[in-house]
Amino acid sequence: MLICKTIAEMRSAAAALRDAGSVGLVTTMGALHAGHMALVAAAQADHANVIATIFVNPTQFGDPSDLEKYPRTEQADLAMLQAAGVAAVFMPDVDTMYPAGSETIVETTHLANILHGAVRPGHFRGVATIVTKLFNIIGADAAYFGEKDYQQLAVIRRMAHDLSMPTTVHGVPTVREADGLAMSSRNVRLTPDDRAAAPVLHRALLAAEQVIQAGGTIEDATDAIRAMIADVPQATLVGLDVVDARTFTPVSGRATDTLGIMISAQFGDVLLIDQKEMTP
Repeated sequence: MLICKTIAEMRSAAAALRDAGSVGLVTTMGALHAGHMALVAAAQADHANVIATIFVNPTQFGDPSDLEKYPRTEQADLAMLQAAGVAAVFMPDVDTMYPAGSETIVETTHLANILHGAVRPGHFRGVATIVTKLFNIIGADAAYFGEKDYQQLAVIRRMAHDLSMPTTVHGVPTVREADGLAMSSRNVRLTPDDRAAAPVLHRALLAAEQVIQAGGTIEDATDAIRAMIADVPQATLVGLDVVDARTFTPVSGRATDTLGIMISAQFGDVLLIDQKEMTP
């Protein structure tokens, strides 16, 4: 497995891999878990070679302390990627990706600033900027992202479409722990009490789905989510949005098409997100 630290090294390695067959890309911030490995597996199913990236992107963190606390497990990450058969890993430092004098950003001006983007201003701009840079450096045929980050996936798809990028963007279903908690690198930062409480997010989404499928309104479903999370003292609901899964526009009343419900909640100093698509 090749480990590339510079842009020139990564471009050279990626070009050689593209000459040998198609290339799938998995972008990560490290602290890998089974959810990341599901992305790798999906890329391997479609492509001759897989490239992964490990880069904790500072521009998508609004709180400097959150960036500082983000888990970094590089050696374990590399061992997992090598065992999975990844062909190359790009591990740049911050100065490589954001050299002195950098001033260009990429932003989906509407989608990045609504819903969860309103809760985390600047976050999706940072995501779109770094993903654009990685797409440009690697030139993969396709890239794979988790559906747990529901709005992020929509932002990246919109960005790739609007900028006529040749890399196809694929979503991969959320991987969950046995108790339903969506796998996330942030989960390791939860206290034991918060970890035990965190599956309430998934339970709340399932409760909302039951309401919708029983003919209840979207307002009934969001009431069920709020009530369930309010019963768990460790959780503080931060964001709750219901959108048309196709257009990402907010919806209300009785559901007539597939919905996307996104929730975020604070557990101590850790913000967790979860999502679910549901049909009436």
